[in-house]
Amino acid sequence: MEFCLPRRETKFLLRGSLRFGVCFGFRISDLGFSLRSSDIMGKKRIITKAKEELLKEREKVESKVQKEVKLKIPQKIREGKIYISSSYNNTLMTLTDIQGNVLYWTSAATIGFKGTKKGTPFAASKTAEAMAQTVKKIGIERVAVLIKGIGSGRESAIRSLASRGLDIISIKDITPIPHNGCRPPKVRRV
Repeated sequence: MEFCLPRRETKFLLRGSLRFGVCFGFRISDLGFSLRSSDIMGKKRIITKAKEELLKEREKVESKVQKEVKLKIPQKIREGKIYISSSYNNTLMTLTDIQGNVLYWTSAATIGFKGTKKGTPFAASKTAEAMAQTVKKIGIERVAVLIKGIGSGRESAIRSLASRGLDIISIKDITPIPHNGCRPPKVRRV
């Protein structure tokens, strides 16, 4: 969705380089400016990001996924466990050995996603790609996957791990379920 002012001559107030301007029916994006909703006084409007900003953001995420990881592992480990904690807001992944000692962890936030994008399936798959890369670097051959949570990144994280060539021994759901425990919070009225 692009921001477009009405056809008639309209005065608007902007911050920064475009101070008091007059628009005669052309789009502000044609001028090469990227406006936020807070830049215009009055009614708030949603402005999409420019293509250059989206490309920079994608390159940033890809560089974080491909980043070299420095690990200090005392002995060669053949088997491990990957814990996936998927909430509505983020996806966390932890790599441990069989005893449960943490070797590496990553999340959608450490890869570079911000805000509501952290809880998306795409962010979870990128997190799983980074985890699979580290598992291969360590030399772990077989992994058991344990999933906790009800976020949207559960399925995509497992699919991404499997597509990266990891030998998955088992997939276990360890989401905590109450047996009519404490009283749930009252329903939100929106």
